[in-house]
Amino acid sequence: MRPVLTVLFFGFLSFGQTPAPRPSSVPVYVAGSSSMPSQKIGVDDLIGIQVYDSPELTRNVAVGRDGTIRLPLLKKRIKAVGLYPQELEATIADGLKEDQILVDPVVTVSILEFRSRPISVVGAVKRPITFQAATHVTLLDAISRAEGLDDDAGPEILVSKQQPGEDGKPTMLVQRISVKQLIDAADQEVNLKLDGGEEIRVPEAGKVWVMGAVKKPGAFPIKDGADTSLMKMLAMAEGTAQYFSNIAFIYRKEGASGGKNELSIDLKKVLERKSPDVTLLANDVLYIPENYRRKSTMGALEKSLPLVAGISAALIYALTLR
Repeated sequence: MRPVLTVLFFGFLSFGQTPAPRPSSVPVYVAGSSSMPSQKIGVDDLIGIQVYDSPELTRNVAVGRDGTIRLPLLKKRIKAVGLYPQELEATIADGLKEDQILVDPVVTVSILEFRSRPISVVGAVKRPITFQAATHVTLLDAISRAEGLDDDAGPEILVSKQQPGEDGKPTMLVQRISVKQLIDAADQEVNLKLDGGEEIRVPEAGKVWVMGAVKKPGAFPIKDGADTSLMKMLAMAEGTAQYFSNIAFIYRKEGASGGKNELSIDLKKVLERKSPDVTLLANDVLYIPENYRRKSTMGALEKSLPLVAGISAALIYALTLR
């Protein structure tokens, strides 16, 4: 009975205790542990190869520019580009059997890091970025990774990708996507699916430069992509300054030659609605000169005439306009 009681006693002491872990060697890479989705392998992708019970063949390897990989003991390089990981597993196993290295090899292949599917987002975005399409990516996903469109973004998004041509030479395919249709209307038809190799460029909106006798000179974007008017640009420039000329000028680039035309506008008649508003185009320069004669006359009157009862600077200014 004593041996039985001894066993029960030590068994009772060990009850509830976690057994000590067995010592084991942890490899740098464990094949099959990658969480990357199953996609075709491309140039420069980093893949992990594990051959069961053959540590000399287990390694991480980058796909070469020629689309192949090299494994020790194999006589030939193995083509990897265009294959899914499962297909590459079968190809490696066939090579090991063909070269009589292993009789029945068990091979596991995982994509550790995609390097062959870059997507670039540049232009009028808040944070230009290049990332790898490791998962299924849409155009909206890519714009979101760039933290959205900038305030100066134009009405279109250009998506470019190189495609094989009919003669075998690569051609660049460019798609124009409307920002309103993609974001405001949430149209899924224009929310393109991207699989890598695309360049997304967001051009800045066209601008009109307003200079001269205005309260807030500057370049003002044409948000909707359409033409705009002189009155709208004056409103964005917070109106004319105190002394402005009745004649304004529009400088406009014409044709492919890049020559500029000067158009004179009777600004006083437009402001008084005696003439129709004037259409301005992207890249126009609206220049409103100062009326130096009126300014100097007003300055002289303010210095020479005392401000007596009933007479103010505003009244003097009104008198000079007649």
